[in-house]
Amino acid sequence: MNVKKYKSLATFLLTIITAVCLTACSSQPKLPSLAKDSVIVAFGDSLTFGTGAELAESYPAVLEKIIGRSVVNYGIPGEVTSEGLSRLPEILDSQKPALLLLCHGGNDQLRNLNQQQAANNLREMIRSAQKRKVSVLLIAVPAPALSLSPPSMYREIAEEFSVPIEEKSLSSILADSSLKSDYIHPNAAGYRRLAESIATLLRKSGAID
Repeated sequence: MNVKKYKSLATFLLTIITAVCLTACSSQPKLPSLAKDSVIVAFGDSLTFGTGAELAESYPAVLEKIIGRSVVNYGIPGEVTSEGLSRLPEILDSQKPALLLLCHGGNDQLRNLNQQQAANNLREMIRSAQKRKVSVLLIAVPAPALSLSPPSMYREIAEEFSVPIEEKSLSSILADSSLKSDYIHPNAAGYRRLAESIATLLRKSGAID
């Protein structure tokens, strides 16, 4: 094989490998399509409750308007993952949602609780939902540090359970002073940005048109 043909083949192979890698890195697991009468449970702590804005400006309330499905807000400010794990099964049994939006773990980080235990609690929440045939979308909460990047446990858990993950939105929101009410909570504009990001991910995952 001459040098010119070798270089052409090498370039072609490199292009294919790069495309495969980009597809693999950017792909998200698919979700079942959400019927118009589907119930979605937004579960978590103050970030779900909407601390820093009016309740009508919380991300679940805004998301409900964007996607045209019922989104029930089950956020409790100050809650840690062990408390969430105890609370979740009754909510899943009473609401029978099609989808669980799980945004939890921020208070474990703020209180310097054991991160491995927090990760295990998140795993058990997802197992509890999946056992009931409830789909899950995981929302990563950034660590309260200068980098504002989520702990690796969120990505690892999402991959382990093959659930979609929104892992960038909260980090970018809390890095922008115009989108937050204090150093750990968005304001109304920030919650709208989060809701829009989740709606985009729901479309990409096939849950909504």
